[in-house]
Amino acid sequence: MVVRRSTTAQQVADGLSDRILAGAFPPGDRLRESAIAAELKVARNTVREAVRILELSGLVRYEVNRGAVVISPTAQNVDALYTARERLETAAVSRAPAAGQLTAIGDAFDALAQAAGSGDPRRIADSDMAFHAAIVALLGSSRLDEFYAELTRELRFYLMVLSVEDREHENPAALLAEHQAILTAIRSGDPGRAAAEVRAHIETNARRLKEILAERDYSR
Repeated sequence: MVVRRSTTAQQVADGLSDRILAGAFPPGDRLRESAIAAELKVARNTVREAVRILELSGLVRYEVNRGAVVISPTAQNVDALYTARERLETAAVSRAPAAGQLTAIGDAFDALAQAAGSGDPRRIADSDMAFHAAIVALLGSSRLDEFYAELTRELRFYLMVLSVEDREHENPAALLAEHQAILTAIRSGDPGRAAAEVRAHIETNARRLKEILAERDYSR
C-alpha cells in the first residue's frame, strides 16, 4: 500500500480496511502501530488515530495487554447481530409511518441509488445502513436509534465483506432491487408485506455471510 505525503488518518484507515477485508491482516492479528507507521512513512499518532477509526467501524477491538486486534467474526456473531436487526426493523415497519418518516426513507433510498452508481463499496455500505436506520426511526425512539447506530458499526464490516466477496459494487442491481421492494412494501401500507420483505432481506444477507465465513474459515 502506497501512501501519499498528504495522507490523513482517514486515508490510512481506508487503506488498512482494504487490507483487512482482503485478508492481509488475519482475524485476531495485532495491529502494530509502530510497524505500520514505519511502513507507510507517517507519524505514529496518525496511525493511532486511523486505528481508532477502524475501532469505530467495528473492524478492530482493543484487548488488554495486546492493543488493537482485528476482529474474529463468527457465525454465532452473525446470528446474534442479524437477529437484533430483524427484531428492530420488523417491529419498525409494523407501525404506520408519518409523512415525514416516509419521505426520509425515500430520500435514503435515493441516496443509496446514487451511492450504488459510484461503485464505491464504502459509500454503498454507509448509504445502505442509512436506509435501514431510517426504517428503525419509525419506532420513534431516540434510544433505539442510538442502539441501532451502535449495531451499524459492526454491521458495516459485514456489509463490506459482502460487497467485496460478491462484488456488489460492480453490479448493484440486486442490492437496489431488494431495497426497492422494502420501500414499496412500506409505501403500500401493508405492514405484513413490509415485515416479510425486511425479514427476507436480512435472512438472505445473514445466510450469505455465514457461507463466506465458512469459506474463509474465520471460525478457527
